[in-house]
Amino acid sequence: MGPAEATFVGTATTILRLGGFTLLTDPNFLHRGQRAYLGHGLWSRRRTDPALTIGELPDLDAVLLSHLHGDHFDRVARRGLDRELPIVTTPAAQRRLRRWGFRAAQGLPTWQSRELHRDGGTLRLTALPGQHGPGVLDRLLPDVMGTMVDLQRPGQPAFRLYVTGDTLFRPQLAEIPERFPDVDAMLIHLGGTRIAGVLLTMDARQGADLAELIRPGLTVPIHYDDYPVFRSPLRHFVDEARRRGFVSAVRTVARGQTVSLTPPA
Repeated sequence: MGPAEATFVGTATTILRLGGFTLLTDPNFLHRGQRAYLGHGLWSRRRTDPALTIGELPDLDAVLLSHLHGDHFDRVARRGLDRELPIVTTPAAQRRLRRWGFRAAQGLPTWQSRELHRDGGTLRLTALPGQHGPGVLDRLLPDVMGTMVDLQRPGQPAFRLYVTGDTLFRPQLAEIPERFPDVDAMLIHLGGTRIAGVLLTMDARQGADLAELIRPGLTVPIHYDDYPVFRSPLRHFVDEARRRGFVSAVRTVARGQTVSLTPPA
């Protein structure tokens, strides 16, 4: 494997190994049959098992949390994660996490950054815009962010990873490639989540629109089949990427599998 790789645990949960840094994204460790609370009295029952348990996680430098929903930070994570672990998230999620005892949670306003340092390398985490729901419905949902992860190591090429979070494809995302060109890889949250017929995460078409906007060297789809509210299966995105001519830059990953984030030559 190259200097950048991802292990897919399930839903939007991955372990990212970038240079000497190790990050956990959106920790969802519920098992098959357990229910995730989605707010406003809504629940969804998980269809799959996570590939790892919290006890099997490697040592972590930080957690990237796109938003505080029960399928992204569940009761297992709340009970089992180290309270001193840095959690980079939205300002709204920071306030609740700190009430729960996660004292190192840090909420980043959009376009603001936090840096991690290890062995001469720097990992910069920048909060990016996101919108979970359409129009005024978005106000009923948790604030959400994407994250741009920039790795810099002395004497080696920089590496840039975009983790989308649970966003829809919206006009405010157009500023991302203006500020952050040359994205090496993108972890894209798909699934076409629908509740009461309303689309709340990107489906295949919107995901392909975002891939064409960002133009990463590699796109790795996640968040697509773990709950019944996910209505757009992975094959739809792959088919759409093939139709639009960028399927060679898509790398699928199964739960428990580790893949390189290095773009294809």
